[in-house]
Parts: sequence; structure tokens; C-alpha cells
Amino acid sequence: MYTKICRTLARACMWLGIFGLVAVICAVSWQVFGRYVLNNTPTWAESLALLLVLYVTMLGVAVGVRDAGHIGLESFLVLAPDSLRLKMEFLIHFLILLFGAAMAWNCASLAESVWGYRLPTLWISEGWKYVPAAVSGVLIVMFSIEHIIALAQGREVEPAWG
Repeated sequence: MYTKICRTLARACMWLGIFGLVAVICAVSWQVFGRYVLNNTPTWAESLALLLVLYVTMLGVAVGVRDAGHIGLESFLVLAPDSLRLKMEFLIHFLILLFGAAMAWNCASLAESVWGYRLPTLWISEGWKYVPAAVSGVLIVMFSIEHIIALAQGREVEPAWG
């Protein structure tokens, strides 16, 4: 059940990432069109594109953790004996879990501390720049727990699109 929830979340993140990339392309295209055709550069387009890149990147990072696309010192694991390899895999996923928890906590704290400030070109809170990293941190924790459970059960986590 937990794996199904994580897989659904990973797929949702991937779809949001796709829509985010399309939105980035639209924002940048509008900026270029405004600058060179209308001779009136929309100031909000660049800020929106940068904000969307943060969202797309952070969602992609979380999905990369779930689908084991991160750098996990796997070249060293190949050389290790089986008994040590399993312990090292647990350690790697636990350290990634700690990293995700720290990222979620600190980015949420940072978002809260700047929530009263506004991005001048988008007229939204500056805290929205830190929300994607906080959400990604929570997802990284969830996906790391999924990997730890799978290792304990002697299986591997299936990719989101597998």
C-alpha cells in the first residue's frame, strides 16, 4: 500500500514537472516575443520562469531519489561483499532520509521567515521560492522510507513508469 502511494506521488510529480516545463517554455517564449516583436519586455515572465524551474527541479530530484537515479556510491557497492553491501544500502538510504528531513525542515523554516515579503514582479510571497524544496524534502523522506522497507523485505522499488 505504501509503495502504491509513493508510486502515485512520483507519477504526479513527473506530470507536474512536465506541465512545469511547458509553462517555462511558454513564459520564456512570451518574454522573447515581447522583447523582440512587441518591443515591450514583460518583467514577470523571467521571474515566473525562474520560479517554475525551481519547482520542476525539486520535483525531479524527489522522483530521482525514488527511482534510484541519484548518486549513491554504487560503484563501491559492486566491490563490496553481499553482507556489507546490504548494510551500506541501508546506510545510504538512511543518510538520504536525513538529508531530505533537514532540507524539508530548513526550507519550510526559511519560507516561513520570508513569507511576508513579496516578489515585486509576480506579486506573490517570496516564500513560494522555498516551498518546492520543502515539499521535495518531505517526498525524499517518504521515498527513502520506501527504499528501506523494500530492502528489509528483500525486494527493489519499481520505477514510477515501470
